[in-house]
Amino acid sequence: MIAQGRVTVNGKRVDQQGMRINPATDQVRVDGGLIVMDAPAAPVYIMVNKPVGCHSTVSDRHASFTVMDLVQELGTRVYPVGRLDALTSGLLLMTNDGDFAYKVTHPRYHVPRTYRVRARGFVTRETATRLAEGIELTDGMTLPAEVKYIDYDPATACTIIEITIYEGRNRQVRRMFQAVGHPVKELSRIAFGSLLLRDLASGTWRKLRPPEVSSLLNEATTTSNSPGTQPANDRRKGSKPRS
Repeated sequence: MIAQGRVTVNGKRVDQQGMRINPATDQVRVDGGLIVMDAPAAPVYIMVNKPVGCHSTVSDRHASFTVMDLVQELGTRVYPVGRLDALTSGLLLMTNDGDFAYKVTHPRYHVPRTYRVRARGFVTRETATRLAEGIELTDGMTLPAEVKYIDYDPATACTIIEITIYEGRNRQVRRMFQAVGHPVKELSRIAFGSLLLRDLASGTWRKLRPPEVSSLLNEATTTSNSPGTQPANDRRKGSKPRS
């Protein structure tokens, strides 16, 4: 349309491709008709405690319950930042700021995600070390992770572990534990970068405070994030975790 001379800005015909304008003050017309441009929506950043069974997708004809159902009263269209599978609960970010979403999820920035895992069987120190050092999956070796022993529950024969990973592959934590012979029984994300889920009730959400947004962006733009390891303790319930 510009090449055909059909576009004007403030009454002057545009002959330059990619011309920049201020949508708040400049008038753009095509064939004489005014183009009305909505002001960009104010950025919104929220944290949701996604319950099990809720799908972290905008629309899915096979899903009867999605995170969009949880934030209807927000009044602003927001989108999930990454995904948690339907059987995984916990911290999910949502925003209308695409640049923010890109920065905190892109693999190059290694923003950490921490999960509370209830894994079947007793996870030994040797197995925890394998998880921390990296596991060979079908899509390649995982980055080093931090693994922290929490407890062993003899009633359910499950080990409770916190694991921090620095990448976001599809169903990564579940696949890592499956690969070492300890399938995941329950999984919840409890932290995203410096942001902690804390006591936010399941199925509810809250807006992020400006310092929280700034902190996440700072982590995303800091290239010095270096995944470390913290092997799990191999003692059973009642023992003190090793540092």
